[in-house]
Amino acid sequence: MTASPFDDFDRLYQANLARLTLGLTPAGLGEAYGAWLAHLAISPGRLAELALFPWLDWPALLDSSKDGAKDPRFASSHWQLWPWQGLAQGFAQAERFWQRATTGIEGLSPQYQQILAFAARQYLDALSPSNYLASNPDLLHTSLQQLGQNLVKGAQNALEDWRRNLTCEAPVGTEAFEPGRDLACTPGKVVYRNGLMELIQYQPAGPSVHKEPVLVMPAWIMKYYILDLSPHNSLVRYLLEQGHSVFMISWKNPGPGDRDLGMEDYVRDGALAAIDVVQRLAKGAPLHLAGYCLGGTLALLTAAHLGSRPDNPLQTLTLFAAQGDFTEAGELMIFVTPSEVAYLKSMMWAQGTLDTKQMAGAFQLLRSNDLIWSRLVHEYLQGERSPMSDLMAWNSDATRMPYKMHSEYLEKLFLNNEFAEGRYQLFGQPVAAGNIKIPIFAVGTEKDHVAPWVSVHKVHLLSTSDVTFVLASGGHNGGIVSEPGRPHRHYRIALKKAQDPYLSPKAWQEAATPQLGSWWPAWQGWLAQHSSGQVAAPKGLGSRQYPPLGDAPGHYVFDK
Repeated sequence: MTASPFDDFDRLYQANLARLTLGLTPAGLGEAYGAWLAHLAISPGRLAELALFPWLDWPALLDSSKDGAKDPRFASSHWQLWPWQGLAQGFAQAERFWQRATTGIEGLSPQYQQILAFAARQYLDALSPSNYLASNPDLLHTSLQQLGQNLVKGAQNALEDWRRNLTCEAPVGTEAFEPGRDLACTPGKVVYRNGLMELIQYQPAGPSVHKEPVLVMPAWIMKYYILDLSPHNSLVRYLLEQGHSVFMISWKNPGPGDRDLGMEDYVRDGALAAIDVVQRLAKGAPLHLAGYCLGGTLALLTAAHLGSRPDNPLQTLTLFAAQGDFTEAGELMIFVTPSEVAYLKSMMWAQGTLDTKQMAGAFQLLRSNDLIWSRLVHEYLQGERSPMSDLMAWNSDATRMPYKMHSEYLEKLFLNNEFAEGRYQLFGQPVAAGNIKIPIFAVGTEKDHVAPWVSVHKVHLLSTSDVTFVLASGGHNGGIVSEPGRPHRHYRIALKKAQDPYLSPKAWQEAATPQLGSWWPAWQGWLAQHSSGQVAAPKGLGSRQYPPLGDAPGHYVFDK
């Protein structure tokens, strides 16, 4: 149905309103609050419990007083003294009150309860006594010790960040991490480029390589070099050193003119175009396809599309923190209600893309205490800058999302779960996960707030082939960038053959034995196991048909 001028006016109004509400729909929040109040109104027992909560909560209050503060914000010895201990205990009691007020309400949808609990946590995190000089004994102690110099340094830090934000400069310290010099510096050549991506072929590390090359598709939410950071923690470099031939997609950072790029464009001009080039350069050999996060979802769609072909060019499929079934996608579902998706679509319709700051803001809200408030206290009140790392520098190098593609992703995959339910279509034909007959290696991470591992684990339900699943320590990024030799790392791994019974995430976790160290060697061994032997490494990169277009990391990685 063609949109009328009145519909366009609504979308324009909502797009402007979204800039004031940080992309969160007031209608959706109002809907959740209205349903909550309606259910509370017919729950006199819960209302009575909430009215009596301060008295009913005395055992928990005494327990926290006896055991000391469990919240890391109140862990220092200063918080154990009066009156600071009372502030910490009162805050913990407020958290318990709102947890009880917003969850476990009979008849209220789980998603509404999740939204309400999330909103309550945002307000509470903002009001925490640890965030303010007058109510934080650690800050008062530091200020007395330094005669207020920490506040002077903090003000300077805040002014510098404000200036950089205003001029769209990268955060302080990122100048020490430049792609092509400090990051993304594994030798290679761009051997193919179109309007959506560049394909990088890396220089083999030895005279021979495994016959089947590895093609990696990163997410286009961020730049590709999360998998080629510094030389010591580059997954690309590690694979090369183990004798693999490696290719990487570097996505273009879309602008408003790319608003009509859809998921089919990313499949056709991204995944399929790269697979065709890689296979030609590998003299027809099948390849190992690997995808990370949203790139993993694209890899799943591509593998399902190719799985129905008799000449399937894929040997294996690897998924890093990637989802195909979104029924348990964690707190991100807060931002994927019908109301919220419609609101975001209006905002993207007006802009042509989802802006980098709007995307980053949503992820920061999921961990507002760690990523927002604790950082503000540390840098602006303590006056201390956290040292920049390669991963932090990469995290600040975000990209935009095209209006059409991100609308399709949110609506069809995330909200309606069409791929997992067999209703998703590519090029006019349905693509089903059951078409994927090749072995799968999937990695989830224990502390992932973007793609929770129980959601990644659902690949066991999607696939009819053998699945090797890894649960690694760390979060969405740190759990994947987990090079050998890095301390305090562990993982669990188990193989489920196609005929084996399904294990729930909890049962799988109990059955899989923990192992110390990095999971990278386990994946490399799996790749080698599913390869057919060594061949001579190419003498040069590219070919007559695909001559090198320039050195890695290419041009698209520098798009702002």
